[in-house]
Amino acid sequence: MVESEKTKHTCLRLEISGADPIFVKGTWHNSRFDISVTDGSSSWICNATEEEVAERAAQWDQPVSEYLKLAEQYLGFRQPNSIYSFSDALEGSKRLSWTFEKEGTKLEWRWKCKPAHDSKKITVGILDFLMEANIRLSDEVVNKTRSFEKMRGEAERCLAQGEKLCSEKTEFENATYAKFLSVLNAKKAKLRALRDKEDSVRVVEEEESTDKAESFESGRSDDEKSEEEVSKKATSSKARGGKRAARS
Repeated sequence: MVESEKTKHTCLRLEISGADPIFVKGTWHNSRFDISVTDGSSSWICNATEEEVAERAAQWDQPVSEYLKLAEQYLGFRQPNSIYSFSDALEGSKRLSWTFEKEGTKLEWRWKCKPAHDSKKITVGILDFLMEANIRLSDEVVNKTRSFEKMRGEAERCLAQGEKLCSEKTEFENATYAKFLSVLNAKKAKLRALRDKEDSVRVVEEEESTDKAESFESGRSDDEKSEEEVSKKATSSKARGGKRAARS
């Protein structure tokens, strides 16, 4: 199955020492790439074929995909540790080069760019691409800003809802605790009333028991007094009877 063609575009602004800034537009395919360069007045192009890319990749012991990925990395985004150059070559051509490090060794890649037949067309094409990219970037910023505002609004609503739920939870807990205290106090009051009632009954029973005991003691005392009086009366009667007998 043949892999479908995937095309990507990049555009890099390079400031070359001792020269005007240049714009490098790259079109990246699966196995080849095209480069357009302009300084605003002149333009150059480099159309690297599949055979040329495969040959360069083999020279560096790299797969074609890895070679293209590394080239796109350096010509799509300026690498701070790389030294870029756009020097003169024969017949009005230019040599675009950049350096990179591999396993501690600084290496350099170079590609020859030929003068464009229609320099104005190349320059306009690069400017159009930059404008479209700027428009896409602006749209993306606007969309992300809107998304951020929407997310912030949703976050604020969630926060407000969370605070409301927290407040309701606190109110519910306070109400439940107050109800619990009310029930608990009522039960305590009922228990105290029952305990006081039991204490009152116990006191009454103790008082009744004490009264009965005192009544019993009082009854015994009265009985004893009666017996003593009867005994005294009997003794007195016997004494009077004896005296009458002596007189006779």
